[in-house]
Amino acid sequence: MIYSLIICTVVYILLALVLTGMVPYTKLNVGDPLAMVFDERGMKFISGIVAVSAIIATASVLLVFQLGQPRIWMSMSRDGLLPKIFSRIHPKYGTPSFSTILTGIVVAVPALFLNLGEVLSLTSIGTLFAFVLVCGGVLVLQQRKDKPESKFKVPYINAQFIYPALVIAAIVLIVNKVPSHFTEDIWTKDTWPMAAFWVIAITMAVLAFTRKLSLLPILGMISCFYLMAQETHKVWMRFLIWLVIGLAIYFLYSYWNSKLAKEKE
Repeated sequence: MIYSLIICTVVYILLALVLTGMVPYTKLNVGDPLAMVFDERGMKFISGIVAVSAIIATASVLLVFQLGQPRIWMSMSRDGLLPKIFSRIHPKYGTPSFSTILTGIVVAVPALFLNLGEVLSLTSIGTLFAFVLVCGGVLVLQQRKDKPESKFKVPYINAQFIYPALVIAAIVLIVNKVPSHFTEDIWTKDTWPMAAFWVIAITMAVLAFTRKLSLLPILGMISCFYLMAQETHKVWMRFLIWLVIGLAIYFLYSYWNSKLAKEKE
């Protein structure tokens, strides 16, 4: 998986270099930049091939998501985090039938009313938040005295001085770039996500200094939080609503019915 990520990253960087060499980067803020570049250069036939390929590739990715989500719900149901109906297996096809149908409805119905930009933003912020939870989980596990045995290890690099120094340097650079006179237009309803990011970044700097946290998961968490902070307040409000719904399901059902909770009893 790591090798695949490295290869994909290198390919994306090379592709970005080629695209910015063919057209100004300011023109690439479109839904289909690769097809647009060839169309801009007069290569209509190549642009059409790229557009059709993009549709096929996008459909395959969405299909993988559609196949993965029902099985995640099935695993959660088997662990007691969701009702047993989510782990019901179809007698003929051997697939989680209820979870598959519910996933299709949950995905298809909102797609009828939301535009592409909103769907992409909600998908991005949800994925980034999952990465934040993973990084936070690594920090929690590394701080536990009774660390569970696992063959997957995250290298420990002491962030006690490195991360606070990075935060201080970033604050100094931003303060130097901000004009001395503040206007009311600077503080809008879309600035609070970035303000929340800085609160979290400074808090993590204090924790890193006092508790000697690991550097790699902190950098992963903060970088994902920074990307989340780029979204508008509307995206954040929708994300928070879904988060509250998820927490309500957890504390009203999952917390009390999970296998782990029953084992502790």
